[in-house]
Amino acid sequence: QEGHWFKSQCGPKVGLIAGTRPGFVRPRYGYTFIDYFLKYALFLCNLLFTVVGLMVLGVGMWGLVSKESFAQEKIGSIGSDPMLIIVGMGLLLTLLCLSGCVGAIRENCTLLRLFSAAVLVLITLQVLATIVAYSLQDQIGGYLQSGMITAMVRYQDDLDLRFIMDEIQTNLQCCGADNYRDWEINLYYNCSAPGVLACGVPATCCVDPLENGTVWNSQCGVGAQMLDEFSAQSLIFLGGCLGGISRWIELHMGLIGTIAIALLGIQIMTLFITTRLLDSIYCVLTVAWHLLPMPSPSIPGMSSPNLNGEKKEFIGRFFQKRQTS
Repeated sequence: QEGHWFKSQCGPKVGLIAGTRPGFVRPRYGYTFIDYFLKYALFLCNLLFTVVGLMVLGVGMWGLVSKESFAQEKIGSIGSDPMLIIVGMGLLLTLLCLSGCVGAIRENCTLLRLFSAAVLVLITLQVLATIVAYSLQDQIGGYLQSGMITAMVRYQDDLDLRFIMDEIQTNLQCCGADNYRDWEINLYYNCSAPGVLACGVPATCCVDPLENGTVWNSQCGVGAQMLDEFSAQSLIFLGGCLGGISRWIELHMGLIGTIAIALLGIQIMTLFITTRLLDSIYCVLTVAWHLLPMPSPSIPGMSSPNLNGEKKEFIGRFFQKRQTS
């Protein structure tokens, strides 16, 4: 009768354990092949993403060090450094996946519950962010234009914004927000500026900023704003980057959607595997409790308030045997 009850709750795991004599537990036979497969799949998946998280963290730290953000004169403004976002993302990904990795291989219920709760929160946040982005899609262009104008105004003073703007203009072959004359809003490229950059554009706007294919000509865009479009088209890119970004998104919409769905699917699958592994651990633990020659607690598990010292010691030995078997 007891074996029938356990089989109805835990399936084939109970039949494997219940065949041993009372008071003696063979925990290594407590899981099915599928349970072991899911356990090591969860471990390997989290190990892979832990490595990715460490790489992201390393890139962020490299960016901070290369810009000398920890120097005494810059440490006061490090809180506004965009590289901190990369560092934070790398640290969060590393800690999250490491908890899942260790929790899976050590069968630690606390780490697995923490990991599954964090994954569930991430899935919820991503779904909410998608809904918000869809509802504000008409305003995203305005936010993007405002951010790009800010980057152009602070182009010479903020190395991070300068790097972002240069990458956008180089890769999308564009110049300015709407057109190349937008650079007039910059203090140094304004036509009334006294310097050599007056009425010019950055070198990343140039069609061919390299002389003879090797030497970078940082002044190839000098005076470009004074040229009409016909004369300037052989020297610089005429189109604005806002249109370039829109075209790039439209061109790669399928790829972006596929990657987003794949990432979301991996997270949902990870959550399912973690839940299945937790159920298996508790199931085997419940059987172990029932085979002991002592009363079972009202709620099986290590967190039960009815556990006495002897039972706690048994649970410790139980999982120690599992991890060394």
